[in-house]
Amino acid sequence: MSVVDLVATAAGLPQAWSSRRLGRVGTACVKVLRMDELPVEEESHRADEALLVLDGRLELEVDGTPVTVRAGELYLVAAGTVHAVRPGSRGTLVIVELTDD
Repeated sequence: MSVVDLVATAAGLPQAWSSRRLGRVGTACVKVLRMDELPVEEESHRADEALLVLDGRLELEVDGTPVTVRAGELYLVAAGTVHAVRPGSRGTLVIVELTDD
């Protein structure tokens, strides 16, 4: 595999919050996406999820509590935890998650 420019890859995606799968590490999928200012509906997952902000910031609500994740910070969402994106998120986000495929 070659070097991937994560910020350029995210910037080139046609829509915000539409991720691009970069590859797998074991059973985990690594994805990148571009965030915009709009919120994203509440969700939860069967497995833990890692959210790494490369630039900008991610505004979350986790089990009803506001959480801000800044550039260079990682947030681990435990399996089954209800979380949503609040308005104001922007920048580049890397997601590492387990997948069924």
